[in-house]
Amino acid sequence: MTESAVAAKPLHLVRSAFAGLGPHFFSALAPAPLPAPYWVGRSPALARDLELEPDWFASDDALQAFSGNTLLPGSAPLASVYSGHQFGVWAGQLGDGRALLLGDTAGGLEVQLKGSGLTPYSRMADGRAVLRSSIREFLVSEAMHALDIPTTRALCVTGSDLPVRRETLETAAVVTRVAPSFIRFGHFEHFSYRGQQDALQALTDFVIRRFYPDCQSAPKPAAALLQAVTERTARLVAQWQAVGFMHGVMNTDNMSILGLTLDYGPFQFMDGFDPGHICNHSDSGGRYAFDQQPAIAHWNLCALAQALLPLIEDREQAVAALDRFADTYTQALAERLATKLGFARATPEVSALADDWLALLAGERTDYTVAWRRLARQAAGRSGEPLRDLFIDRAACDAWLLRFQELLAHNPQAHSPDLMLKTNPAIVLRKHLAEQAIEQARRKNFGPLAELQAALEHPYDEPAAHPEWAGIAPDWAAHIQISCSS
Repeated sequence: MTESAVAAKPLHLVRSAFAGLGPHFFSALAPAPLPAPYWVGRSPALARDLELEPDWFASDDALQAFSGNTLLPGSAPLASVYSGHQFGVWAGQLGDGRALLLGDTAGGLEVQLKGSGLTPYSRMADGRAVLRSSIREFLVSEAMHALDIPTTRALCVTGSDLPVRRETLETAAVVTRVAPSFIRFGHFEHFSYRGQQDALQALTDFVIRRFYPDCQSAPKPAAALLQAVTERTARLVAQWQAVGFMHGVMNTDNMSILGLTLDYGPFQFMDGFDPGHICNHSDSGGRYAFDQQPAIAHWNLCALAQALLPLIEDREQAVAALDRFADTYTQALAERLATKLGFARATPEVSALADDWLALLAGERTDYTVAWRRLARQAAGRSGEPLRDLFIDRAACDAWLLRFQELLAHNPQAHSPDLMLKTNPAIVLRKHLAEQAIEQARRKNFGPLAELQAALEHPYDEPAAHPEWAGIAPDWAAHIQISCSS
């Protein structure tokens, strides 16, 4: 280690504000050491946001701290308790089974280790995370942030040769996650179902005071909170649908009270566009299929409403708050699709054109990301592979393009090809790209992961060094199966 690395100032934390809620909300414990850790990946972008000194972030001290072997200054680690519905069934008490909240940054962000060992809430699990799932979460967290989709962040991944049993024997890893809060719908369900109304009130007051201050002056702050969370969640899912993202396991304990994308497990970005696609191999019934995500988000909000009902006291107010979902989601999705077509406003004509475009893609299972990007490049007059070559029925593509051109002719000032290029990514984290990076990482070759991470941080730029990353997924990608087991 260099002298500058030794002298560099480490990340200092303070006891988390969440801990101030009291011992009913968590268990205090230290992370389990990770033997012989090594760096797998780091996010320079998030490190800059956290104002980490580069020398320290590259040091062995940082490696040991983010592996759970030493504590950062000011850390007071804890695992929080929550409950939830899993696949629509009440699962009872859950909690941070493999995550520890270390504390808060000076800016009020929570820092959490995922995969740091057993907690009182691990149930039958081992408290560890494996390399493949940790790399996937690390990459997608930063990729979603670059796409301007609300998400938890990932600062780094450390690995170890410690064996961990899943379907096969794998190796352990720890992800350092960062977010304003990791509070979930399930936290509210936990105290509500147990009849602990004082704790439920304290949690609600904490969330409102810290994250939804405008709700404090409402006649029923809990009802105002429910409406605000409903609207945030609706806008989040609209962003998912517009970019072709599937979460894969939208249980209530995986739903953020802040409307963040939380707990990346069997996620996937769409390849060939199939509205009914199921990305989670464990989801045999298709509960969390792509086209079900809006309905499931609403279902989860209903579960949150039920949990908050002892504080709202008026079922009609709760229903009125939930009723904001449909209009908010519909409008948000229409606006997203309009911008992808280059229009700042979602007029009926633009929305009809977008709906027909999606139907055209679905009819032939056309690659979702590639089709949108080629459309944007064509509208901007950029050379490249022809859009119509993506379709077997080229006449249908030509007919839609004619309608698009006619709409542009009638609204030339309203259209922006540049907006299309800024809203249709060239690269997203497809599952085969993650799989290739994981395979190299298993061989201790972390260069490909770093290259992919750098490309994902600029999703609207063509990945010049690897143009294939912006291309159609290879046939073998269809055989990659991702389940909840990670």
